[in-house]
Amino acid sequence: MRKLAVLLFVSTALSAFAAQGTQVSYRSGSDTVRAMLYRPTGKGLFPAIVVIHEFWGLNEWVEQQASKLADQGYVTLAVDLYRGKATTNPDEAHELMRGLPQDRADRDLRNAVQFLKTQGHVNSRKIGAIGWCMGGGYALDLALQEPTLAADVINYGHLATDTDSLKKIKAPILGIFGAQDRGIPVADVKKFEQELKRLGKKVEIVIYPDAGHAFENPNNKSGYREKDAADAWRHILVFFARTLKQ
Repeated sequence: MRKLAVLLFVSTALSAFAAQGTQVSYRSGSDTVRAMLYRPTGKGLFPAIVVIHEFWGLNEWVEQQASKLADQGYVTLAVDLYRGKATTNPDEAHELMRGLPQDRADRDLRNAVQFLKTQGHVNSRKIGAIGWCMGGGYALDLALQEPTLAADVINYGHLATDTDSLKKIKAPILGIFGAQDRGIPVADVKKFEQELKRLGKKVEIVIYPDAGHAFENPNNKSGYREKDAADAWRHILVFFARTLKQ
């Protein structure tokens, strides 16, 4: 009955909220980070989600995902880790990703959580994160470093499997992967899941047999899997509703 209630809420939430997006900035060390903030209309404290882009940069597709999540009743913050740069060229995207200092990106994301906590309309105890591709890896990094994170979704991002690192995770984890992803072998995904379960962590892993890397993004013309992407989105909405709204 409880699961049915979550599903009903997810299916009807779109009509209850209409997200409004604005460009904001916040401090991260000596830097200023730009981000897109989407806020549902209405009163009350909302749960919030840090949204982390792929190696392409903060582009329209990622902003659409943040807006869609906000339509479900979350305050979302889509962070620009590249300081205003984005591309559609894969070679340039690789250069941008390689040129991104990991410690700076990790700091930007930790400060994104702190920024959300300062917003008067955000429930500071219910802040999660989601990322895709490169952003999926950074979503895991954030879960490793931010003990107050309440939920974390990793969409085909890099994984940690060593016990000392995984012990640090406090947030429930949802991992979404493609079995045909040559960069993230299924064996690694299963090892990640098994180790988290052994440590008593809350984890749910979904693996799509016919999908490869970045299968959720329709801009990935050769790898997009429409049905799998729709099912992954359903899992994401149910997971966030269960972890951030209850």
